[in-house]
Amino acid sequence: MTALTLRHARPDDIGFVMATERLPGYDSFIGQYSEAEHQSNMASAAFCYLIGQDDDETPIGFVILNDLDRRDGNICVKRIAVATPEKGYGSKLLMAAVEYAFRETHAYRLWLDVVRENARARAVYGRTGFIEEGTMRQAAVMPDGSRTDMLMMSMLRPEWAAKQSD
Repeated sequence: MTALTLRHARPDDIGFVMATERLPGYDSFIGQYSEAEHQSNMASAAFCYLIGQDDDETPIGFVILNDLDRRDGNICVKRIAVATPEKGYGSKLLMAAVEYAFRETHAYRLWLDVVRENARARAVYGRTGFIEEGTMRQAAVMPDGSRTDMLMMSMLRPEWAAKQSD
C-alpha cells in the first residue's frame, strides 16, 4: 500500500479539497464549504488544513481540524475525506491526523461527530481509538431533507499516549 505523509494545505489546495468533498455520495456524510469559506478558514488560527499525499506527493485526501484556538484543548476533526475511497487511505489519513493533533497541538480531547448511518466511518474511528460518547438526536439534515442522528466520538490525550506505548 502507498505510504501517506501529511503536509499543511496551501491556498492552491482548495480546488482539491472542494472537488473531494463534492464527490458523489459524500454529501450525505461530510459538509461542504464554498471557496471563500475555505479561504477564510485557512487564514484563521482556529483551523488547520492538512493534506495527505502519497509517495509521489499526489494529494489523496484532506483533514480539517477546528477549534485549535480553544484554551481547553478540545479540538474537532471537522472534516476528513479521501479522493479515492475503499483503498485504506481513510484509515491512514485519520491515524496521521490524530498523531499530528496530539504531537503538534495542545489537544487534550480530539472529537468528531459522525452520521449514525455512516457505518464505514464509525468503524474506522473506533479502530483508531475514538470512543462513542453519545447521540445528538436528529442533528443532521440529509440531502433529501430528512433528519438523522449524529454520534459524538472522542479520544483523550492519555488514551492516545497509552496506545503509543503498546
